[in-house]
Amino acid sequence: MQILGNLFGALYLYLDSMAFLFLSAVGLIIILGMMGITNMAHGEFMMLGAYAAVLATRAGVPFPISVFIAALAVGVFGMILERLVIRRFYGNLLQSLVATWGVSLLLSQGMLVTMGPSLQTISMPLGGITVGGKAYAAYRLLLAFIAIGVLIVMWYVFNRTRFGMQARGAMQNAEIAETMGINTSRMYLFTFGIGSGLAGFAGALYAPTTVLAPLYGASFLAPAFVTVVVSGGANVIQGALITSVFLGIIEGTSSRLYGTFVGRMALLVATMITLRILPTGISGYLEAKGERSR
Repeated sequence: MQILGNLFGALYLYLDSMAFLFLSAVGLIIILGMMGITNMAHGEFMMLGAYAAVLATRAGVPFPISVFIAALAVGVFGMILERLVIRRFYGNLLQSLVATWGVSLLLSQGMLVTMGPSLQTISMPLGGITVGGKAYAAYRLLLAFIAIGVLIVMWYVFNRTRFGMQARGAMQNAEIAETMGINTSRMYLFTFGIGSGLAGFAGALYAPTTVLAPLYGASFLAPAFVTVVVSGGANVIQGALITSVFLGIIEGTSSRLYGTFVGRMALLVATMITLRILPTGISGYLEAKGERSR
């Protein structure tokens, strides 16, 4: 029974780390990995999603519905932002970084002024389970399955639907896509909206797990960028899956043995070593390997 408990504890920690990395990065995977926009406001998009979900839940809306309301609201906000600000910085990583950093400051400070330094959160759903004499939050396990579901949906949308094919074509070569009749401006709008909505979705999902404050998204920003950068831009969805598993095992093992702080440090060290060996990221390496084999 003790062995079973230890095995479940290790699996629980790995799944929790992998889900955290993937869900933190899922919106940024599209905005940075596909669109080339360095979105420094990604954490604030997650913060908006968390606030929206908590406020809706406290108003009487069931939490699962509140999560989707939050995702939709942040997605619409992202589309408005794309039209007003972001569209001017496509193809320029440095300028987009500065612009979105300014947006992040406006959002965080604006939330501080309007909502105060913190917001009373909601209790974690589903309660706990006991395995091998140790208690675990069932909601954390649910997040792992949600992460897998989001990954499958993303892969299907961007690889098997007309919209996904057109969006990928517009991101890879806008001029050729225009000659084929694709409205690239609309593709940029909807794709940025999807990335923003996924950030809000992730922020809403993690709202019951921590204290809500205007800087809520800051704890997600570094892991999100690490996951996207290590993933590489050749195949962001495949890369995100492999990277989340790889880095999740490293962080989970280090956190289990030495604590959360050491786990985060191990995550950063693994990132630096990986990029030193694979400068184009994991998906870039796999893409190049596949081309050589053909």
